[in-house]
Amino acid sequence: MHDDHPQQPRRSSIVRIILVRLTLALVLGLAVVSGLVWGGFLDIPNRFNPFTPLRIADDVNWLTRWKLSRLERREEQCLAVLDGAPLSHTAVPDRDSGDGCGLSNAVEVSRSSVGFNRSFTATCPLTVAWALFERHALLPAAREHLGQEVVRVTHFGTYACRNINHRAGGRRSEHATANAIDIAGFVLADGQQVTVKGDWSGGDGRREAFLRALRDGACRFFDVVLSPDYNEAHHDHFHFDMGSYRACR
Repeated sequence: MHDDHPQQPRRSSIVRIILVRLTLALVLGLAVVSGLVWGGFLDIPNRFNPFTPLRIADDVNWLTRWKLSRLERREEQCLAVLDGAPLSHTAVPDRDSGDGCGLSNAVEVSRSSVGFNRSFTATCPLTVAWALFERHALLPAAREHLGQEVVRVTHFGTYACRNINHRAGGRRSEHATANAIDIAGFVLADGQQVTVKGDWSGGDGRREAFLRALRDGACRFFDVVLSPDYNEAHHDHFHFDMGSYRACR
């Protein structure tokens, strides 16, 4: 009687060898393509080129989020991206309060393609994420669900030296470094106002759809997006931040 079991390890070894070779071939191929792109021998559109800076106007794809994340460690490049955005801003000097609060790589924003109820100070990466959100989520959603433009955004602010949920103890909020913004509502071209508090649920279906499209769209750009679905503390605003955690609620 022959024992067929010893054949199984041989087949597994062959499969492993094939997979290793395929992986090496893929890595080598990517390295060659990357070298051609980096050296300028292969011309591909900016939005598909991992070596070119992020541009707000480019269509969003799988590289957008990666390019955005790189700006957290590249201050000059981040400011250059903002210079190419329809957004009025001025650089703000760094400030370290020594208690987990302060400003670093921040700008003051007065307006963009929409107005604001007041200017705000935010980190450069958060401001770039806002510019992306505004162009690729906010404005298209208003046209699709409400049939008109958003002309003004109402926010509750960005910088506040405090802990999460205003607790006496615990971690500092992303607001403590101006790395978060709370959005309360929107003013439309005809003067109507849409608010998170009044229109998230139980109201006009178009407004509800608009606000939910904003929440979902924001998750493409911000690291943390919290809505009234998260908890009672967010019943009247969206929280967007560029912190070290990921959440879309």
